[in-house]
Amino acid sequence: MDIQNSAETWKWQVTCFFFLCSWGCVSGQLRYSVVEESDPGTLVGNVAQDLGLKISDLSKRKLRMGSEGSSKYFAVNWGNGGLTVNEKIDRESLCGSSTSCVLPVEVIVENPLQLHRVLVEILDINDNSPTFSNAERTIKITELLASPGARFTLESAHDRDVGSNGIKQYKLDPNPYFSLSVKNRKDGTVIPELVLEKVLDREEADKHRLILTAVDGGDPPRSGTAQINVIVMDLNDNPPTFDKGYYKINLKENTAVNTVLLKLNATDLDEGVNGEIEYSLDEHTPDSVRRLFTLNPSTGVISVIGPVDHEESKSFELSIRAKDKGVPEMEGSCIVQVEVDDVNDNAPEILLTSLMTEIPEDTPIGTVIGLFSVKDKDSGQNGEVRLQLPTNVPFTFKSSDNHYSLITDRMLDRETVPQYVINLVASDMGTPPLRTQKTITLRISDVNDNKPMFSQDAYSASVQENNTPGQLLVEVSAEDPDEGENANLVYSILDSQVGSSTISSFVYINSQNGNIYAQHSFDFEQIQVLQIPVKVEDSGSPKQFSNTTVFIFILDVNDNSPSIFYPENSAESVAQQKIPKSAPDSYFVTKVTAVDLDSGLNALLSYTILKATDSSLFQISSHTGEIRTARGFQEHESQEQSLVISVSDHGEPPLSSTVTIIVTLEDAMVQENMKSQDLFPNSSNSPEITMYLIISLVAISSVSFITFTILLIKCLKKDMAGPGWCCKNEPDLSHYSGQYQPTLHLNTDGTLKYMEVRMAPTDPNGQCYKSCYSTMSDKNDFNFMRPLNFPQLKNMVSESEVLFPTLSGSGQQVQPNSDWRFSQAQRPGPSGAQPTEEAGVWPNNQFETERLQAMILASANEAAEGTSGLGGSTGTMGLSARYGPQFTLQHVPDYRQNVYIPGSTLTPTNAAGKRDGKGGGNKKKSGKKDKK
Repeated sequence: MDIQNSAETWKWQVTCFFFLCSWGCVSGQLRYSVVEESDPGTLVGNVAQDLGLKISDLSKRKLRMGSEGSSKYFAVNWGNGGLTVNEKIDRESLCGSSTSCVLPVEVIVENPLQLHRVLVEILDINDNSPTFSNAERTIKITELLASPGARFTLESAHDRDVGSNGIKQYKLDPNPYFSLSVKNRKDGTVIPELVLEKVLDREEADKHRLILTAVDGGDPPRSGTAQINVIVMDLNDNPPTFDKGYYKINLKENTAVNTVLLKLNATDLDEGVNGEIEYSLDEHTPDSVRRLFTLNPSTGVISVIGPVDHEESKSFELSIRAKDKGVPEMEGSCIVQVEVDDVNDNAPEILLTSLMTEIPEDTPIGTVIGLFSVKDKDSGQNGEVRLQLPTNVPFTFKSSDNHYSLITDRMLDRETVPQYVINLVASDMGTPPLRTQKTITLRISDVNDNKPMFSQDAYSASVQENNTPGQLLVEVSAEDPDEGENANLVYSILDSQVGSSTISSFVYINSQNGNIYAQHSFDFEQIQVLQIPVKVEDSGSPKQFSNTTVFIFILDVNDNSPSIFYPENSAESVAQQKIPKSAPDSYFVTKVTAVDLDSGLNALLSYTILKATDSSLFQISSHTGEIRTARGFQEHESQEQSLVISVSDHGEPPLSSTVTIIVTLEDAMVQENMKSQDLFPNSSNSPEITMYLIISLVAISSVSFITFTILLIKCLKKDMAGPGWCCKNEPDLSHYSGQYQPTLHLNTDGTLKYMEVRMAPTDPNGQCYKSCYSTMSDKNDFNFMRPLNFPQLKNMVSESEVLFPTLSGSGQQVQPNSDWRFSQAQRPGPSGAQPTEEAGVWPNNQFETERLQAMILASANEAAEGTSGLGGSTGTMGLSARYGPQFTLQHVPDYRQNVYIPGSTLTPTNAAGKRDGKGGGNKKKSGKKDKK
C-alpha cells in the first residue's frame, strides 16, 4: 500500500513540474484550493472570469477541459465558466503522506485556440484515525522475577493525515501493575513505553490485558487502540485440585457408545508443564467397569464405551486421580458414583403355547383355538404388558396373569372369509410404550354347507333341425362357494319323457363341464322343443344339489317340398278336369291343394302356372291355388288344355312341386249329366271308407251322448242349487297359461321374427277334460278342445283370431257349422256356373272331404278315449296326432286370409269370427244332393 502511494505521489509531482515549466509558453497560470472529499458540483473557481473571458463568448469558443486526468476530477460549466468538482477526491490516495498536494488542470478555449493551466491544491481534513500495525501484542514476564521500574517498548501508531491532524499523544488504561511512558524523537515521532510498577504473582493474576490508545490533533480528534497482553510465567508451586471430591451421576441404560458421562474439572494454579494435568482411573478399578467406561487422560472426560444395562448392574463406582507434570509431581483424587436408570428398552415378548391352524367353519362360539403368554424384562410400568386383538375378527381374548386364551365369539363362514391373518399386538406401559407384533394365520376349513347354484334360472338355446349328431347345444354352468370335494360338481340329466322316449335318448351331458350335446339329428316336424331337466350336485358329504331346466328350440329348415294332395297326379295318371265350353271368364275350374310339412315361411306356399297350352286362357291365385278362366273360350280353340302348376314355398332355398292338369272343354249336355251324379263321384271306388266314416260318427255320437247324460245326472244330484251348467273339477287354466305362454322372438328392429305357442304341457297329471251339458237348450254342445286364454297371442293376432276363433259372449266356444256337406257347386269337375269360392270354406273335392272326415273322426276318437286335449302328450288341437305335443307358429306373415294348419287342406280365415250367436258360420246354399 505504501509503495503504491509513493508511486502515485511521484507521478503527480512529475506532472506538476512539467506544467510549471511550460506555463509561460502558453498563458498565465491560475491557482485554486478545494477541501478533499468535497461533493461533486462543488465550485472550485470561476475560470472564465479569472481569465478575462466574456460569458457570452463561452458557447462560441467552446470552453472545455483538456487532458483526461483533468476531466476525471473536475469539470467546467459553459454557462458561467465555473470550475466544479466532478467526483470526490481523496488527498491520501493522490499524495500519500506528503504535506502538500496540488493537482494541475488544463482548460482549452477554441476560436482562437488557447491552453490555460490551473493548479488546484487539495486541502487535508481529519478523515483518518490513528492505526496500529498489530492490533494485539503479547509480553511474557516470569512471576516473582521482574523488578518494578522495568520498561517494555511498545509499537507506535500511524495516521495518514498530516500536519495538525497527525498523532499527538498516547494513553493507557489505569492498572496497578503497569504505567505508560512516552519518548519523543527529533522528527516529531512519539514512541510509547510500558513501565512495571509492582511484582507479579501468576496465582493472583496470570494475565494482564491493557489497552493502548493513540490520539491525533484533529478537530474533533480521532483515536486508535491496540491490546497489550501481559502473560505471567508460572513456577510449579500448586497441586491439581478437583471441584468436588465426590460426584454422583445418573445414567440411563443403553446409552449410546461415546456418550460423554462427565467431564472432570481438576485445576492447577500453576501453568505450563507445572499445570498440565493427566487423569487416570485408580488401579483398583475392576475390569467390568473399564469395559464400560473410559477416561480421557488429557481432558478428564469420562465416556461410555460399552452397553450399560440396568437389568445387569444398577450402579458403578469410579476412583479418579489427577497428576501434573511439574517437578516434583503433585497429585489430586475424587470418586465418581454412576447410577444406572431403567428405561423402556425391552419390547414385550409373545409366547405361543398352542394354536389351531385350521378351524372348521361350523366351530361353536366360545371354542378355545389358541393359548398365549407375554413377558417383559423391564420393571415397573415398563414391564406391564397388554395383549390386543384387531376389532374386526370373530375372536376375543380371555386373560389371567399374563396368560391369554384365544376363543371364537362369532360364527365363522369360510365362503365369506376363507382365512384370517391376525396381528397380535403386545404393548407395555412405558414411556414411550414399546410394542411387539406377532402374526398368526387361521385358516377356516370348509364344510359342505352350500349347494351349487346355476348361473341362470333357466337356459335356452336353439338348433336347426338336421343337425350333426354330437353337436354342442348349450353350456350350463354352476358355482359352489365351497372348496375341495365340496365344490367338485357333477352334472346330470334327470329322467323325463318326450313322447314315448326318454330325454336321455335325445341329448347327453358332460358330467364335468355341463356341456349338453345332441345324441342324434333332430326333426322339427317331429319335435319343436326339448325341455331338459338338469341336475348338478357336489361331491361333499352330505351332497348338495340344484336343478334347472334347459329349453332347446328346434328351428325349422326348409327340407320338405310341398306335397300336392289335389288334384292327384302320378306317373300312371294325369289329373283330369272338365269344364263347360261356355264357361265365362273368372269361372272356377279347380283348386290345387298342397301342404308343406315345414313351418313358417318354409311352409308358406305360392301357386304359379309354370306351363300352359294357352297361357291366356287360365289364371291361378298365388295364395289359394284356385284356377279360374281368364277369358271366354273360342270355337276354334283346342278342346283339351294342359296346365303345369308349380307350388313353391318361401324357404331358403325355396322348394317346389308340380302337377299337370288336363282341362277338357265339354258341351252343355255333358254338364247336365254331371249334375245327376252322386255327391261323391269316386265313392264307388272306396265304399268301405265312407261306410266306416258313417259308422264311426254314429258310434262316437252315441257314446258321447250317454256319457254326458250320466255326468249331468250326477251333477244334478250333488248340486241342485247350482247354476245351469254343471262343471266340476274344471282345469286350472292359469297353470297352462302361466307355464305355456306364447314366446315372441323379435328381430333387432323390433318386428316379429317368429312366435312359438306350445299347446300341451308335458305334465301328464295336468290333463282335464271339460264336458258340459246345458239344461236350458235343446242342443248338445261338444267341446273337444277349448283354446287357452293367451293375451300375448291375442294381441299379436288381433281381432282376426287366426289361430283361435273368437269366443262368444258367454265364454263358450262357437259351435262348428253342422252344414258341412258339400253342395253341387263345391264338387270338383265340370258343373254349371259356380259361385266364386270364398277363402275359408270347407273343401270342395272328394279327396279333401275324405281327408277332413278322417281328421274329425280321429279327433272325436281321441276325445272319447280321453287321450286328446290340452293334457295329452300327442294332442294337436283336435286335428291329428302326427304333430307331437307342441304346435309352433314361426315367421307369421301378414296374410291373415292364409293362416294354415300343417297336415290339413283346410284354410281357416277370420270368417269364424263373423258367426252369429246362433252357432252358424260360413253357411252356404246346399245343392240338390244336400237336401236329400
